[in-house]
Amino acid sequence: MKKTPKSFADLPPIRVRREPPTVTEAVAAAQDLADDIEQQVEIACGLIGLPADEVRPHVLAAARKKPERAPERIMSHAGPSRAPRTVIVERRTRAPVVVERRGRPLDPRR
Repeated sequence: MKKTPKSFADLPPIRVRREPPTVTEAVAAAQDLADDIEQQVEIACGLIGLPADEVRPHVLAAARKKPERAPERIMSHAGPSRAPRTVIVERRTRAPVVVERRGRPLDPRR
């Protein structure tokens, strides 16, 4: 037996649930988007919908400095006859990828 296709008119309306972010979520997003405290306050206010006076203490309390990417030292446990080994993990950034945009290919007949 073949199913009859349903049209969009036959389907119930789509219900979208809208929940504004919590203060903690908005502050975390603002910190990722901007370095300046006042800009973070403005971004968090826009996300939550609260006045700046209520959001500023939360942003200041969560203010963090960017961690410097220092090498990490990981100590591993060794046997009693060996000293513990130190492993140094260094992070290097990759060179930026440059994509050259070109126009239409030239006509080979010319």
